Amino acid sequence: MLIYVIAGEPSGDLLGGRLMAALRQQTGDSIRFAGIGGENMQAQGLTSLFPMTELTVMGLTEVLPRIPRILRRVRETLDDIGRLKPDAVVTIDSWGFTGRVQKGCQKLYPDLPRLHYVAPMVWAWKPKRAAKLAKVLDLLMTLLPFEPPYFEKEGLRTVHVGHPVVESGAGQGDGAAFRARHGLADDATLLAVLPGSRHSETSKLLPVFGQVLHRLKATHPTLRVVVPTLPHLVDEVRQAARNWPFDPLVIDDGSQKYDCFAACTCALAASGTVALELAMAGLPTVIAYRLSALTAFVARNFFGFKIKWATLVNMVLDRPVMPEFLQEECRAESIAPVLARLLDDEAERQWRRRDMAVGMVELGMGGPSPGARAAQVVLDFIAQRKQP
Repeated sequence: MLIYVIAGEPSGDLLGGRLMAALRQQTGDSIRFAGIGGENMQAQGLTSLFPMTELTVMGLTEVLPRIPRILRRVRETLDDIGRLKPDAVVTIDSWGFTGRVQKGCQKLYPDLPRLHYVAPMVWAWKPKRAAKLAKVLDLLMTLLPFEPPYFEKEGLRTVHVGHPVVESGAGQGDGAAFRARHGLADDATLLAVLPGSRHSETSKLLPVFGQVLHRLKATHPTLRVVVPTLPHLVDEVRQAARNWPFDPLVIDDGSQKYDCFAACTCALAASGTVALELAMAGLPTVIAYRLSALTAFVARNFFGFKIKWATLVNMVLDRPVMPEFLQEECRAESIAPVLARLLDDEAERQWRRRDMAVGMVELGMGGPSPGARAAQVVLDFIAQRKQP
């Protein structure tokens, strides 16, 4: 069996690598791969048609000059698919490129099964995209449990397979080892502060988070603060933390992140994937986020970007299990009292842990991994299509 797999960015490459590993396991390694991907997919036996980095472009000014090259790569990919005649084409996210390939397959190879992994956020903006995907694809696999109905009502077969964060190991940290390593007392109240993974996030959140800590100083003088960050941001974070109380411990060693989560009492974090990791770790967390005023205005008024919650656990449960302070509400005077109560109230932390666990089950935690579920969906669909 030959599966043609295409990813266009690192997150898709990670999903693709896990999918391919599961396909190999479920077929007893009697499977071949072709397509486009990065190091994770290549580790599973893929020889990429061309470097995936050519597709990893963001922003209008970056994309426009590359359009002729990208369109040429679409044609090359379609030619390669026609030459190899795979049993199915599985594209992963990056619909700007993968969608063009799938439309080309529909026109040139109409009998070839066309599957896509990761749904566009039609629940947040551009809901008409659901109908567009339904016209092109045979099957869609989603990360989120509430996504299938948006596409099923357009006639597209859709299966929720789970969010990849449940395969991250975020809930397996060693808190005692982390405290011992950094000389933190077993009974110390420990707060994790995570101001984001991009400069555009840290530049807006570091000042607010510092103000929150200054407000906590009066009520929690013995609090200890740990700031897990990334190597490309560590200088910026350390510079900001010099003006914070509690003598923060700044760590840019990613291997310690989940141990830190297991050691901490609560967290204050930027919205994003880290919120899911914190939920999986069972760490009660206050979420904050702030876009630039112009970006927020454009998103709301020109793209119709409307969501009730920013955090996926809150979305699937439709309640603020992880309290959110977004845009105009992202202020120290609003955040600090909620975080102070969370630090003090073990009963509240307990019910929030229970609810986060329920949310993570909704997102796929427990049972087969999302990669294994996706692999089974792919194999079952191919088998069904081959039946006379």
